[in-house]
Amino acid sequence: MAQFRWAYVNCEESTTISVAGPTGSLQFLSASNSLSGSNDLTYRSQDSTLFLTGTLLVSGTISASSFVVNQTDTISGSTKFGNSDDDTHQITGSLFVGIRSEPSTFQVIPSISQSITLGMRHTYRTISTSGLSSSTGDYIIGFGGAGNIEFRLLSASTHNSGAILVLKDEANTRTGAITISASSPNTIDNNGAYVLTGSNPAISLYSNGANWFVF
Repeated sequence: MAQFRWAYVNCEESTTISVAGPTGSLQFLSASNSLSGSNDLTYRSQDSTLFLTGTLLVSGTISASSFVVNQTDTISGSTKFGNSDDDTHQITGSLFVGIRSEPSTFQVIPSISQSITLGMRHTYRTISTSGLSSSTGDYIIGFGGAGNIEFRLLSASTHNSGAILVLKDEANTRTGAITISASSPNTIDNNGAYVLTGSNPAISLYSNGANWFVF
């Protein structure tokens, strides 16, 4: 015996309702006294599965026991992953965190080991001539060559507050000195310049948005 599914539509007895659409489609009001369906929204009763092709707009909350994404999606806005200490988030592949126009600020390198290993890498460049300046993408700068080098810091406001620079003399034997100058009216620990001398000296600086400080 065939089984028939039925639906009750509240209407006057004299009103005729027209029903259309492919088999398995969910009905929706398409015109006055007319119901229709679409292949883009169907229900399969065998495994209780709802199929949607297109865009789903939800004004409330979606609650699901699992959520599977089969393509790469971009999530914009403030997002919180997890809300308790026992939440575990596992990623297979690479993780990049940073500003698109700037070098990466945090990078996970899974090729180091199959165990849990984190690798940190920052931008680096080497300088061997005088008259060059820092850039907002700098973090570690190594000085080569053998003679005197003059290096100028861009304004602390350009680098922005919280910026960090690590400057290191990489030359084994330097006959001169490395002079680090601040852009006026900025200072480095209340001085206009800082001189690196001796055997492989180094200096670490941070910006508060107005001046540079040694730490």
